Amino acid sequence: MEHRQEVSKAVIQRLPRYYRNICELKAEGAQRISSRALAERMGLTASQIRQDFNCFGGFGQQGYGYNIEKLQEELGAILGLRAGRTAILLGAGNLGRALLNNFNFSASGFELLCAFDASPELIGRSFGGYEVRDAKELDHYIDELHPDVAVLTIPRGNAPAIARSLVERGIRGLWNFTGEDLHLEGLGVPVENVHLSDSLMTLCQLVGMAEENED
Repeated sequence: MEHRQEVSKAVIQRLPRYYRNICELKAEGAQRISSRALAERMGLTASQIRQDFNCFGGFGQQGYGYNIEKLQEELGAILGLRAGRTAILLGAGNLGRALLNNFNFSASGFELLCAFDASPELIGRSFGGYEVRDAKELDHYIDELHPDVAVLTIPRGNAPAIARSLVERGIRGLWNFTGEDLHLEGLGVPVENVHLSDSLMTLCQLVGMAEENED
């Protein structure tokens, strides 16, 4: 589908929310929805939704709204959920194991191949059905199977050097949970820096604002 305009990062960041809500609506048996109803569900405005969707040519019909099944397919294609992308995870510590055991990678468009760690106590074990391999095998594994994305749950001090090494090996994207911001855009590789503490502090601020409004 042709894009009518350059798509901002803010729009891209909203796309997964749209997709998740549309999938939930489909599971609930809905067949179509208006921009107004979708906006109320998501806490947005109808005009914002229409503007976002118009970045990709628009998906609805005036007076009809959006066909749920078609919108799911269109958003899934934009997000690359049919591209068959693969991922590996580096660091099978507490956070890494939590992701292996609980996060549904396939629902987010990725096939997680395996995890890597340097600890002899973890090598050879499986978590969530994923094998933990020896970190010494990492370079050879990437050269052989060419995974697209690396999930980093390694100690933060090691992150920059390891990230650059991964990019040199051909990794095309990083999902970074190390707590240290990585910026590799100059190398043409997108990085999503995830800070759990930022989300918690935002929640604390919102709770505080809600308490002030109650006074």
